[in-house]
Amino acid sequence: MTTQTPTGIGKLFAVACLIEGLTWTGLLIGMFLKYVTDTTDLGVWLFGRLHGVAFMFYVVVAVLSALRLRWPWWASAIAVLAAVPPLVTIPVEIWFQRRGFLTEKPAAQS
Repeated sequence: MTTQTPTGIGKLFAVACLIEGLTWTGLLIGMFLKYVTDTTDLGVWLFGRLHGVAFMFYVVVAVLSALRLRWPWWASAIAVLAAVPPLVTIPVEIWFQRRGFLTEKPAAQS
C-alpha cells in the first residue's frame, strides 16, 4: 500500500470522481426540494443535466484509467460500478489512492 500523489490520468480520475460525487449531491438535494418539500424543480433540472454529463465523463475516464494504469479486472469493475449508487466514487477514489492504483507503475526493464 502506497499513498503517492496521483499524476496524469490518476489525477484526472480523482477529479472525475469529485465532479461525479458533487453533481450526485446536487441532484439529491434537487430531488429533495422537488419531491419532499415541493419547493422547486430547478435543482433536478440543472443537476440532472450536469450529472448526466459528469456520469458519462466519469465512466470514460475510469475505463481509460483502468487501461492506462493497468488495473486488475476487479478494480476496473469497481471503478465503473461505483458511478451507479450515489456518492460512491469519492470513497472509491480515496481507496484507490491508498492502494496505489492512481500512480503509473514503472516500466519493466528488459
